[in-house]
Amino acid sequence: MATKKQEEKTYKCFDCGKQVKSEYVRKRIRCPYCGSKILYKERNVAVTVKVE
Repeated sequence: MATKKQEEKTYKCFDCGKQVKSEYVRKRIRCPYCGSKILYKERNVAVTVKVE
């Protein structure tokens, strides 16, 4: 099982929706596919289940 450090971090382009590797973002802060400057990290949403 991979740890968080071993997992590859990616960003998502706000305009075209494609994933961009964090290695590319260190060099240029633009989407390599469409040129957008708005990139964000996807977050998992935690769901709480209430058991009665």
